[in-house]
Amino acid sequence: MASFSSSRWSPDLPRSVPYIYLDNAATSLPKPPGVAKAVGDAILRAGNPGRSGHALSIRSARDLFAARESLAEVFGCADSSRFVFSENATFALNQAIKGVLRPGDHVVTTSVEHNSVMRPLRRMEEAGVRVTVVPAGKDGVTEARDMIGAFREQTRLVVIVHASNVSGALQPVEDVVAAAHRRGILTLIDAAQTAGSLPIDLSSLPVDLLAASGHKGLLGPQGTGFLFVREGVPIVPLIEGGTGSRSESDHQPEFLPDALESGTQNSVGVAGLAVSLSWILRKGVETIRRREIVLVDLLLQGLSRMPGVMVYGPADPARRGSAVSFRVEGMDPAEVGMRLEKRGGVLVRAGLHCSPNGHRALGTFPAGTVRVSPGPFTTRAEIATFLSSLRKIRDSSA
Repeated sequence: MASFSSSRWSPDLPRSVPYIYLDNAATSLPKPPGVAKAVGDAILRAGNPGRSGHALSIRSARDLFAARESLAEVFGCADSSRFVFSENATFALNQAIKGVLRPGDHVVTTSVEHNSVMRPLRRMEEAGVRVTVVPAGKDGVTEARDMIGAFREQTRLVVIVHASNVSGALQPVEDVVAAAHRRGILTLIDAAQTAGSLPIDLSSLPVDLLAASGHKGLLGPQGTGFLFVREGVPIVPLIEGGTGSRSESDHQPEFLPDALESGTQNSVGVAGLAVSLSWILRKGVETIRRREIVLVDLLLQGLSRMPGVMVYGPADPARRGSAVSFRVEGMDPAEVGMRLEKRGGVLVRAGLHCSPNGHRALGTFPAGTVRVSPGPFTTRAEIATFLSSLRKIRDSSA
């Protein structure tokens, strides 16, 4: 297994204040070596990609191309033009949902989706789209047979999160996508919690649309993300404008990525993303995933031994992503999170995590949970320190 190192100091905290960062499900930290430098170098020579013929414009365009090629390699796709850059997974999901659905269509989704899926679906529902939300079990897992059983003749799209950002539970995307594909139903996967940390092979998984952020498992800067659009999938752009191509026409180009990439791209952030993608390719997503399972297993075992601590999601670390949610009996999740930071220097996230339906499925609404999420640079020692800190907090409140 490849070795990983970890910084113990936050760039946003005084150098005298140690911390343990366990909020990678929100944003990965630290970034791989070279990412910050790539961003800094790019902003000093950033031209407008695709708009001019001079050297700096061409250099920025090359940054976009390099990252696009690396995305295609990470996800097993022969055509990198199918990857459309966006500011984040939220924009990509909105583009997919609003670009595909029309009044009278029917869409199937799960009860553990992020608001980046549910809010645009509710907006489309107001416009005449029918939405079926399939409930998940108490472990946060939606059964494939229930999803498939909700298909109708009018079903246009199935939207499913790859791994819940609350419970970490992996959803049955392979079975659902295969069944929808056989029926000619479009599929959209929200891979915000799995891209870069769990193998996804688009050459064998016939998903039509896949959205992810660049700043989580892909370890890039914030303000980066993408939408994969399989060839032949009809999609209407959310925004239209300058693309640097077909400038003689006042109609939007129809070819990807230009059709869905209007305006100046974040070439500075994508330059950093290209470096993080190269790091992932060198390490191997399979290696990163094996390490993730080890760290999550340590968390689950440690939490399960603490009386008064309730852990949510599957017990098997291989059936979940890196997000682990828990509650301490008699304590508000926000208080637990605050004490972890003040007493142990451990940074986690507490609350509803922008997924109220996910918490309803688990029975943790409205207070939410404490979510701890290791990343590829997290160490066993840091997990041990977190567990020790939590144990002291629990004992002091008993």
